[in-house]
Amino acid sequence: MITNYLKAGYGLIQVITHEESRAMATISHDVKEAQRKLWTWSVTEGLTNPEGEPIDATALPLNALADFINRLTEGSALVMRDLHAHFRQPDPELTRKLRDCVSIGKQSKKTLIILGCEVINVPELSKDNVIVDFAMPGRAEIERVLDLIIEAIGKPLELNRVAVVDAAQGLTSDEAEQAFALSYAETGTIDATVVYREKCLTVKKAGLLEIVPNKVTFDAVGGLELLKANLHAKRKLMTRQAREYGIRCPRGVLIVGQPGSGKSLISQSLGTLFGVPEIRLKADTLFGSLVGQTEANWRSAWSTAKAIAPCVLWIDEIDGLFSGASGTSTDSGTTQRVLKAILQDLQDADGVFIAATANDIDRLPDPLVDRLDVWSVDLPNEAARADVWRIEIAGSKRNPDDFDLERISKATDGFSGRQIVQVWEYAKTIAFNADREPTDLDIMEALNGVKPTSETMKEAIEARRKRLSGKAQPASKIEERKETVRKF
Repeated sequence: MITNYLKAGYGLIQVITHEESRAMATISHDVKEAQRKLWTWSVTEGLTNPEGEPIDATALPLNALADFINRLTEGSALVMRDLHAHFRQPDPELTRKLRDCVSIGKQSKKTLIILGCEVINVPELSKDNVIVDFAMPGRAEIERVLDLIIEAIGKPLELNRVAVVDAAQGLTSDEAEQAFALSYAETGTIDATVVYREKCLTVKKAGLLEIVPNKVTFDAVGGLELLKANLHAKRKLMTRQAREYGIRCPRGVLIVGQPGSGKSLISQSLGTLFGVPEIRLKADTLFGSLVGQTEANWRSAWSTAKAIAPCVLWIDEIDGLFSGASGTSTDSGTTQRVLKAILQDLQDADGVFIAATANDIDRLPDPLVDRLDVWSVDLPNEAARADVWRIEIAGSKRNPDDFDLERISKATDGFSGRQIVQVWEYAKTIAFNADREPTDLDIMEALNGVKPTSETMKEAIEARRKRLSGKAQPASKIEERKETVRKF
């Protein structure tokens, strides 16, 4: 992982991970490989020499860094754990001492290795250090954890090994071990369903991601026939057979357009279509109040997606992340740093299909737009409205043929898909209160007093159409727009 950086004489290396024990084992191996002597430090243990002997009065970071300069001999490497916690507030003295260590270290073949879950973002050090994201465990490592659990159980188990390892992808070694042990306690074996359930809970607990259940299909999405046809043609491209054939992961999609018109629903169906796990990242959850926290959140989300791959990463409301991309933001460069990180990671997105949704394209930086296939979603046309009505009526266990879908679709001209769902709920409420089944007349009554989105958001809709014209492919066939007619 860092052997070559050590051999090259780097003065400062930051290793970013939540898996301290696994990372320390790897670092120890790499330090030995580079023929260096390993020192360690933490705020609870202070400085410890290569023989494992503690050094007195070194619990404070300043004292430990002073000893790095004065005590460590040439060819040494010092691992400092959780040093990032001491940089959450500006500390000019500590920053200066750290810079001194980096400068002296490069001259005397001594390397400072900072191990923690956050990057220390000090502008003065931006040119003097390398950041290494410690990869989450791959299949081989997960299999070793599984073998250790089975060995500890002490008897052979009947299990689907491939399915269990698949279910554990995206967990740390410790998390996988806990999931395997819990599954055995619950079922007497190691069951992929239990492991996957625990993975969903673990991912959601972190607060950045959630695993989307593969329950929504294209059948639940009305209209968007052009986009659906394009995505359907890619349905086999995330498989192992496609990779063995030499086909790379397809370009991701950016679905932009009118609110309530199916952007999220079509994105939610992609895991089912491709037959892979789907992870949802809501863009606004990335932002953190501390310097470097937003970038760290993105790195954590991306590393999880890469570990689970092949998968779909649905980035919901991505335009909210780039409100400061024009350079007028006062976010101290956070937006630009996150954009840079995302663009770099998209270069190596093989196995991760990006599905991003946004209301507006203006706030999205051109380099990001250029890396995705852009689709424009408008208010549903008449055929799409009929689809939405058919889906909603059938979804409530009623027969769509009992309704005049053609006339209802005409009557809901200018409505978004979300509004149609709301009208149907109102119509069912009317019928329920009358102790009977809903009818066309209930739908018309529900429409009374409801203004369509095309009227309430007319200016915004027209402005959005102009912005998307020539920049995005239409997700549906375009029909001639006319005045809203809602009469039977």
